[in-house]
Amino acid sequence: MWRRGWAVRPCAGGWVATCRLWTPTRWREPSVGRMRSWQSETLYLCLFIEANLIREPLVIFVCATTGQGDPPDNMKNFWRFIFRKNLPSNSLCQMDFAVLGLGDSSYTKFNFVAKKLHRRLMQLGGSALLPACLGDEQHELGPDAAIDPWMGDLWEKVLELYPVPHDLAMIPPGVPLPSRFTFQFLQDVSSTVSEEPRVASLDPPGPPSEFLPFLAPMVANQRVTGPSHFQDVRLIDFDITGSSISFSAGDVVLIQPSNSAIHVQQFCQVLGLDPNQWFVLQAREPGVPCPPGLPQPCSVHHLVSQHLDIASVPRRSFFELLACLSPHGMEREKLQELSSAQGQEEFCEYCTRPRRTILEVLCDFPHTAGAIPPDYLLDLIPRIRPRAFSIASSLLVHPARLQILVAVVQYQTRLKEPRRGLCSSWLASLDPAQGPVQVPMWVRPGGLTFPGTPDTPVIMVGPGTGVAPFRAAVQERVAQGQTGNFLFFGCRQRDQDFYWEAEWKELEKRGCLTLVTAFSREQKQKVYVQHRLREQGPLIWELLDHDGAYFYLAGNAKYIPSDVMEALTAIFRKDGGLSEPDAAAYLARLQRTLRFQTETWA
Repeated sequence: MWRRGWAVRPCAGGWVATCRLWTPTRWREPSVGRMRSWQSETLYLCLFIEANLIREPLVIFVCATTGQGDPPDNMKNFWRFIFRKNLPSNSLCQMDFAVLGLGDSSYTKFNFVAKKLHRRLMQLGGSALLPACLGDEQHELGPDAAIDPWMGDLWEKVLELYPVPHDLAMIPPGVPLPSRFTFQFLQDVSSTVSEEPRVASLDPPGPPSEFLPFLAPMVANQRVTGPSHFQDVRLIDFDITGSSISFSAGDVVLIQPSNSAIHVQQFCQVLGLDPNQWFVLQAREPGVPCPPGLPQPCSVHHLVSQHLDIASVPRRSFFELLACLSPHGMEREKLQELSSAQGQEEFCEYCTRPRRTILEVLCDFPHTAGAIPPDYLLDLIPRIRPRAFSIASSLLVHPARLQILVAVVQYQTRLKEPRRGLCSSWLASLDPAQGPVQVPMWVRPGGLTFPGTPDTPVIMVGPGTGVAPFRAAVQERVAQGQTGNFLFFGCRQRDQDFYWEAEWKELEKRGCLTLVTAFSREQKQKVYVQHRLREQGPLIWELLDHDGAYFYLAGNAKYIPSDVMEALTAIFRKDGGLSEPDAAAYLARLQRTLRFQTETWA
């Protein structure tokens, strides 16, 4: 009997999809919108029993890359298992597989995990259906540019191996799958019902997490750039007393933002929803948990303000499902065009380039928006993702406090309304001077780890807000009596965006810090941190080659890493006397031994 299932679930950056023996039900192919009678089974990679892998006939892995080419947190146990040296070379000889990587080519180790996983599965005897697919967020069409043709080829291969029985009919195009959940609206809700998010108590069983964040009181929210500076940058201070939050230099804090009140109101109006209506969710399939963070019962207002990412730029899958739900002929035709592979240039022009949001799209298709069944809201609109910020303070200097440096994201496209970052704009709008403000947060390890030995120097390169993790590192190291702190900081103008100038100068006076600055707009020719590194070439070489220093870089991923690495290899050639191949090998060795670490963002 033909029984098969395909599963995929996003899990904080790491995914696994697996074809398994199961009873048939319906399955939908996301990239091309076709539906087949296959079982949809969700499977967390972090809960996947690795030993079961050898019994799987067909596995499709979907994975991302974090940090210094590392697997996501929920993939690490599996990663350790799959790279065990004692695994026989024929462990996976009965398994067909495919690997889909989701990455960003502005990062040095673009899709490193997907590439490495593909090679390892082949080493263990697995049979690759296709070369690894490397989705790229930087492509004008997004990851779909690589995924679309790859998915078409994949399903051709899959159907050759596992043909669909003749008695199972294809689901016609334009017919949506049933929603994952149904909304049961309540007529009478007690006034005592609370929909406050679950938060870590003052005596929690463990540290706060995504599913149990700590509501941290905001103590201060101060603009630290000059009034004439083009960007609003905030130093925000939180009180974490009683939270059991602990962190070290290099760690990051994750913050769960909310949609603005005006956007919540507009969304409810265009969809014809009553924000004061209460509901409970019921899963259509047994054993499917409700989305984390949604209380039961829940109000429509809470769902829209705290959960639905209506300010995000929609993917093609959004238009596919919206077209299926549209009762309006002209709007449905346009939505189908935007979601088709042939309409991708128009999709880019309408949505991707101007960064049009889900809310704005819904306003452009009012007849469709007003007819969306509430049951489909969680299928149509993604959940608001938490945002990660480098922690900019040390508990050794600021006990029970956590500070972050936030650049408020705002830019203009051809659309009338400026584009704004959801989290940074939300944080900037909060004013603790007007009354108590609490922000949901939790902490996780970051991509930077600092040496524990007191005599090991550290070289830190942090232009702009990239200096934030190095403030935490300098505070921590100075408090522990560690010397040899070298900071290269760059900004536009000394009097506009020189963050923590007085603090650095004081540490310089005490002999705790060597500070090198680059103010790019204060002279005719622009000067950046990579130029200052070259000027300090003999010092850099001495610190790295003779003193065993660690080198750290934090900042924008687009240009800074390549410019800094080019400066370093030039130093290795000029001041270290190395040939070009030896200089490249020297840098690679620093990276391999974690003496060169980066934390960058797109």
